[in-house]
Amino acid sequence: MQWQGVMPAITTPFRPDLSVDTDFLAQHVTWLIDNGCTGVVACGSLGEGATLTLDEKQAVLQTCVAAVGKRVPIVAGISALSTAEAVQQAKIAADVGCQGLMVLPPYVYSTDWREMKAHIVAVMNATPLSCMLYNNPIAYKTDFIPEHIVELADEVRNFHAVKESSADARRIMAIRVLLGDRLRILVGVDDGIVEALAMGAVGWVAGLVNAFPKESVRLYDAAVAGNHDEVFRIYQWFLPLLRLDVVVKFVQMIKLTQAAVMMGNPRVRPPRLELTGAELEATQRIIDTALANPV
Repeated sequence: MQWQGVMPAITTPFRPDLSVDTDFLAQHVTWLIDNGCTGVVACGSLGEGATLTLDEKQAVLQTCVAAVGKRVPIVAGISALSTAEAVQQAKIAADVGCQGLMVLPPYVYSTDWREMKAHIVAVMNATPLSCMLYNNPIAYKTDFIPEHIVELADEVRNFHAVKESSADARRIMAIRVLLGDRLRILVGVDDGIVEALAMGAVGWVAGLVNAFPKESVRLYDAAVAGNHDEVFRIYQWFLPLLRLDVVVKFVQMIKLTQAAVMMGNPRVRPPRLELTGAELEATQRIIDTALANPV
């Protein structure tokens, strides 16, 4: 399992009846990999994982494995209300051929480190798959601080990476100081990718890549190479779009962006609803401006 490069956190496409469109999903992930992405992360927050049944999650993962699983690793987002269900999801991911797990804290219930650690350890130990911890205290109200991450690294043999989404680039250096190169650090905040790479992150679990894979890979490659002029040029163009990833309605906005480039549709599952009114107009202006001035 190679935790590096641009790994899209993919959206889940829906048909008009809001069933999962596995045919388009296969087309979409193939397009992403053809444009230089290094893996696929499915059934996460951007994939509306909380609205998918267990059978639907299995179908999404199977579709991704069949479409591109021999070319790049497929990573399953593991999130649930209970530890038992999260463990079941992890085992399904292993059975269908995924190569890695992105392990989230439990939905809804957020408490102390003792309980959160027990949940994460149970999920990571459920399979031999390589695991990435997803730390997003803004969204999930659970904060895995660097000292917690050290404890996990000392106890769980298949814990290999962290998706750091605290939006604090200082966290990346703090983890590296404590663990050196024992863990791979990826960033999950689109509008902080350049800063995170400068601090030593080696991968990007990206959102706007669902609509702009070529541009995302170009930005990542330029930042890794230290091509500052190229980074500034692309980042300046991309930032208004990347900021769509860090708001409450990021799913709706990213799916609208996909529709604008003819690689998806804006359908979302309730309780989410498609954008309307001023929100729709403001988001569409951002998209239209970017498309009118390609980088």
